[in-house]
Parts: sequence; C-alpha cells; structure tokens
Amino acid sequence: MSVKSDRWIIEMAQTQEMIKPFHETQVRNGISFGVGSYGYDISLSDEFKILKTDRSGEIDPKQDSAANFEDIKADSVLIPPNSYILARTAEYFKIPRGVLTICQGKSTYARSGVIVNVTPFEPEWEGFATISLANTSPFPVRIYANEGIAQLIFLEASEVCEVSYRDKKGKYQGQKKITLSKSD
Repeated sequence: MSVKSDRWIIEMAQTQEMIKPFHETQVRNGISFGVGSYGYDISLSDEFKILKTDRSGEIDPKQDSAANFEDIKADSVLIPPNSYILARTAEYFKIPRGVLTICQGKSTYARSGVIVNVTPFEPEWEGFATISLANTSPFPVRIYANEGIAQLIFLEASEVCEVSYRDKKGKYQGQKKITLSKSD
C-alpha cells in the first residue's frame, strides 16, 4: 500500500466523485479542512446526537439506543465532561475499490481533550461518515459545525481486494445521517 498525495486526491475527487463537497485547497475559516499534503481534512455537518444525561441505563451496541440520544442541529455544541457525542461529516464519500482510509483527529481538538473515533473507510464504502467525539477532559468542550475535525489518509493497495464493502453488503453502506450501531 502507498499513501496518496494531494494531486491524487484532487484527481480522484474530480474524476470519481470520491468526496462531495470537495475543497481543492485548505479552507482556513476557523479550524481548517480540505486537501492537505497527503490527506484530506474532513469537516463536520451541523447535525449531532447528544447523550441525554437525565436518563439511566446502558448503551448496548446490539440494541437500539436511539432513546438515549437527542438530535440537535446547531453551529456548535458542547460535549459534556467525560462524555461523548455523535456527529457526521459534511462530506459524502465514495471510496474506490483499491483504496482504504485511516482517520486521525486534528491536533486543535486533541489539545482540548477530544478524541475523534472514525473507523476505516473500506474499499467501495460510500456515505456520510458517523463520527464519535469523546471529551476526556473534566470541562465541557465546544465542537464547531462546518469546520475541520479530522484528517483522512488514503492508502492505495498494490492489488484490488477480492471482496469490497459493497460486495459484502455492509450494514453502514450508503448512510445519509448519523447512524447508531446496528447488530447483524
């Protein structure tokens, strides 16, 4: 596998519609997003799922946990101390068959105690990415919509996979909104 450069990302976005909307350069209005040297800084939409703190119970990844969350549309939200929220990318992705992505949080949020968790985008996965944002600090941390949150690194395989995410009919294929965990 090889890490792909800014030129490759631009070409794939233009010819394969790999990222929409796509920003060919860094947008530096607030926390930056767009093409970097060897990756793409993704941004957040204005849709969030916030844990309801007035409830008791558990979150079971094999059960419907929608009742534990409140849907919020806002320019910014607070992540409570020692808690997490769910968000989604502003960008819609169509990952080519010979590509895998790895995602890391941006340093601005890391320095505020926020851990960004996004699983790899598998070959031929498509959709808006659901992102878990965990606040490890003892203070609330503000998160901003329409600004950068993490960097995607694109890895191109030397051989195309035999079975892609689309082939195996992955359960998160084509997601259009923040998607809670689903059991098989």
